[in-house]
Amino acid sequence: MTVHFIGAGPGAADLITVRGRDLIATSPVCLYAGALVPVELLDHCPLGARKIDTAQLNLDEILAELIAAFEAGQDVARLHSGDPAVFSAMAEQMRRLDALGIPYDVTPGVPAFSAAAASLKRELTVPEVGQTVILTRIAARATAMPPGEDLATLGASRGTIVLHLAVQHIERLVDELTPNYGDDCPVAVVAKASRDDEVILRGTLADIGEQVRDAGILRTAVVIVGKVLAADNFPDSHLYSTTRTRV
Repeated sequence: MTVHFIGAGPGAADLITVRGRDLIATSPVCLYAGALVPVELLDHCPLGARKIDTAQLNLDEILAELIAAFEAGQDVARLHSGDPAVFSAMAEQMRRLDALGIPYDVTPGVPAFSAAAASLKRELTVPEVGQTVILTRIAARATAMPPGEDLATLGASRGTIVLHLAVQHIERLVDELTPNYGDDCPVAVVAKASRDDEVILRGTLADIGEQVRDAGILRTAVVIVGKVLAADNFPDSHLYSTTRTRV
């Protein structure tokens, strides 16, 4: 028996990996976050599979389901939106499973920021414009941020910042990033990336707050801030340069 933590992707059902799809198809138990994971993925579950929406469950209740499957000798497909490596709350589940001696593995998925960049048709690492991408969030009603990971400190690098779980506080983001980036810095907000009802907003730190308010975007959105979003006049990458030595 194994608990399979699976990255379910950013929203479009066909952006799950082949491995993830196949693990769902062979697991008689499936736990998924109903508010975030595309319901179409449940069509891959085997006939008679137990399907459990974890959206309203606490950690103890989720663990109880995993323990019950372990005791029954049943594999579990544990679906997390995007990629479980970031902002998935997977770590505390694995810590509990380690203590209980329940085996598990992890299958990566397409993260929301990658889907957002694809929708924007932008590379987030552009030669001599931006080579650093910071994935972060802000502390609001969620767990506090560690010391030194506030936006003012992170923004001092002027690298490309990708913010998850933060669009509801767009005015705060603008206030904290403007001193380092300037109010003319390009910003994009991608809500429900890769889905049929995806919404894309493009602007600057000066006007993105008003755009977000007018669009009524409150959740399931990625905010990207950085010069790479408007990069046009930049040198070609050395990767394909004629001057590069290839052996």
